[in-house]
Amino acid sequence: MKIMILTAATGGGHLRAASAIEKYIKANGSQNLDVLTVDTLKSVNRFLDKTVCDSYLFMARKAPGLFGKMYKETNKPTAFSSLVPKLNKMFSSLLYPTIAEYQPDVIITVHPFATEMVSDLKAAGKVKAPLICIITDYGLHRAWIAEQVDAYVVASEDMVPELTTSFNVPKEKIFPFGIPVHDVFFEKSYNDMVLRDLNLDSKLPTVLFMAGSFGVTNIVKLYRDLLSHNPPIQIIIITGRNQKLYNAFEKELNDPDRKNSVPTRLILFTNEVEKYMHVSDLIVTKPGGLTVSEALACNLPLAVFDAIPGQEEDNANFLKTHDMGIRLSKNSDFGKIISSLIEEKEKLQEMRENCEKFDKSHSIDDIVKLVKTLTENAKEEMTV
Repeated sequence: MKIMILTAATGGGHLRAASAIEKYIKANGSQNLDVLTVDTLKSVNRFLDKTVCDSYLFMARKAPGLFGKMYKETNKPTAFSSLVPKLNKMFSSLLYPTIAEYQPDVIITVHPFATEMVSDLKAAGKVKAPLICIITDYGLHRAWIAEQVDAYVVASEDMVPELTTSFNVPKEKIFPFGIPVHDVFFEKSYNDMVLRDLNLDSKLPTVLFMAGSFGVTNIVKLYRDLLSHNPPIQIIIITGRNQKLYNAFEKELNDPDRKNSVPTRLILFTNEVEKYMHVSDLIVTKPGGLTVSEALACNLPLAVFDAIPGQEEDNANFLKTHDMGIRLSKNSDFGKIISSLIEEKEKLQEMRENCEKFDKSHSIDDIVKLVKTLTENAKEEMTV
């Protein structure tokens, strides 16, 4: 059986979801399963890929208000909201050769553009393979909805009613398996050795800053605000590939006039985010769909900040609704709120238990079973 996963690089979450599925299939599959991941926009046109990805990053970072307005407008049944589907229909013919060459038995999409393109190809009779759409956020947007989708995999049970009532998706096509993440985030074998390697104290509460997507001035200010309350904590800061932010924190930590003694460890980039999540008590981060899912898999409560209007707001509200995290506004007293939460051990433990109850550890296994079921049904229909 050939499985094609279609993703896109508008944000790292879509790529991580695709990677998690591919790795699981290769590690746990049999000789009868073959998988290929394709970056949809790169396959269609390199210039289009760069234009779309760069535009997304620019608006998300520099003009989040404009991004939020566009997100809301395109979620309404208007002429403007139909523009993107029309463009995707134009580009679907450019994606078809890649699909035709591989001849997949099933197609999994983790990006709305890919979903729309494959749906158009199915409607035109060019593609016969079942189409599974995995929605990688905790809120819904009509960009994900396409007529020829055979199954929707969603992040939680909360999304089922809206899909059926607002978007008329039959309930039998909806599977609340959860957003797929790498198995390592569900492993519980991590211990205090991680902290000892960083010369940190296993008895102190640990706050993890996943800060690569924050603005430099903004996140340093948050850090200073937290330290001004002199909380009994230790901090790990991961700046990702944000060299400018890393340099700013390095200067901050090496400042000879720095008086606060809160132990802080700075990490530029790591492929082992999970091990730092597993040994932390709270994570401060932006609420991207995959980051949220990875933290929840580690049973790690979240304090989310700088949510981009749109899908990140939906993700933040989901965490707040289920008491698995708190949402901080720009006017919040960040230091006071985080310090108080750390001191309220019972509250933090309750949030951790809620994260644990939200168990989506079988997500990818369930997706693979769904793949097999849909392909078997498709074969039976072809023989009738």
